Amino acid sequence: MTPTQFNLASAAWFRPELVLTAGILLLFLLDVAAKRSRHRMPILTVAALASFAAAAACLSFQHVESRVMFNGMIASDPFATFFKWLFLAAGALTVLIASRATEFGPLRIGVFYALLMSVVLGMFLMASSLDLLMLYLAIEMVSLPSYAIAGYKPGDRRAAEAALKYVIYGGVASGIMLFGLSYIYGLTGSTSLLGLGARLDALAMPAVAGSQAALRVALVLSVVFVFCGIGYKIAAVPWHMWCPDVYEGAPTPFTAFLSVGPKAAGFALAIRVFYSAFASSAGAEGFARGLNDVPWPAIVGVLAAVTMTLGNFTALHQTNLKRLLAYSSISHAGYALMGLSAASLLGVQSVMIYMLVYLVMNLGAFLAVIAIGQATGSENVADCKGLARRHPLLAITFAIFLFSLTGLPPFAGFTGKWYLFAAVLTHYAQDGGGWYVVLAIIAALNTAVSLYYYFRIVRAMFIDPAERQLVVRPQVGYQVMLGAFSVALVVFGLWWTPIIDWTAKSLTFLHG
Repeated sequence: MTPTQFNLASAAWFRPELVLTAGILLLFLLDVAAKRSRHRMPILTVAALASFAAAAACLSFQHVESRVMFNGMIASDPFATFFKWLFLAAGALTVLIASRATEFGPLRIGVFYALLMSVVLGMFLMASSLDLLMLYLAIEMVSLPSYAIAGYKPGDRRAAEAALKYVIYGGVASGIMLFGLSYIYGLTGSTSLLGLGARLDALAMPAVAGSQAALRVALVLSVVFVFCGIGYKIAAVPWHMWCPDVYEGAPTPFTAFLSVGPKAAGFALAIRVFYSAFASSAGAEGFARGLNDVPWPAIVGVLAAVTMTLGNFTALHQTNLKRLLAYSSISHAGYALMGLSAASLLGVQSVMIYMLVYLVMNLGAFLAVIAIGQATGSENVADCKGLARRHPLLAITFAIFLFSLTGLPPFAGFTGKWYLFAAVLTHYAQDGGGWYVVLAIIAALNTAVSLYYYFRIVRAMFIDPAERQLVVRPQVGYQVMLGAFSVALVVFGLWWTPIIDWTAKSLTFLHG
């Protein structure tokens, strides 16, 4: 039986979050104290890195046994720990990238780091939430600082537009989700994710179905409203419209973080909700029977197909690298939704593998965009022409990231897509459902489409002559990170075992 700990006893297992909170407060204090100091940037950088390192150290001492903390509000289990490591990696790498970025003046970087760490703390809570109220508060803790960071560049009209659109879309999505959560509570009488499964089974009883059919329809609608909030966070169609403008207008280091961190947190929350709460004791089929016999895995599969198709075909016509990668990010949300639609532990594992690999290859791609932007003053595909002759290392690593995003061997992106396809086709082989084969075919065709627009950038770098004679000299720190990211993608594209073993050990999560 899973231990349930009350508030005071839970604090010992809440150390990563407490350390992050202390780091956030320290950064705000340093920002005020060092307002006139010329050495403010190094101080804030060290403070941010120390806070992340302390949080990582606390995570390493966590017990493997799953626990319910704070009277059933938060879980401490291997599943949450896996995503916490992923969030820490995304946050720490973004701190390193932002420390050398030219988009921040020295008087603004401290608040940026504090807000960034606040987002990381919110993502920690998203992956650990066991209560509807905590779930909503965690999403808002991620969203509110993100709105501020999206419009962080003063006097920039694109940043102001990005922040405004982000706030509007985020506010509407959060409101719809909160409406759905309130209905779930009203219909089931519980806010605990661990107790929803049994209550959903009760609503599926014949006596209830005959006399309260309207109640079951309301429950289906409430689940749809909840998925609106999750779909917005992962930028799935039709909740994707904020993504391109925000990615283009926000500071590029934060865009890189936004494309991997909150997206992974959204999938962690989706898995926690759909596999822990709504699936009940009978698994995904029990979820469907409990909610008016709606084929939820098939619905998620349709969303996956539409999301990857719209993202890839829209990316074909983009000339701005950040907008192109934004639509690429939408398509990758569709690929990851394939694993969610498989309704199995292998499907969950495939999502975890893909989010881990996606972290490295997408951060690397955005880091290359930052280096190109600093050299050329622009972020267009045309500015990549002749890059291989001006800076071969940057061109080669950028090509590795793009080929890995496509899913070509021998890069780690192939590993991620292999397991997504394996999850879908394994479910078809075991339980049938021809639509799984159709979904796999659509995903394969979309991969071919993505190869076209990714190769357009590669062609510009290695084949097309340069239109402007510019000297491209990325900072040494950026070159080291580019090299490390590319080596990691090659190594884990050939040697899958560590990733597979880690995700397999992290598949334990609390459920009803």
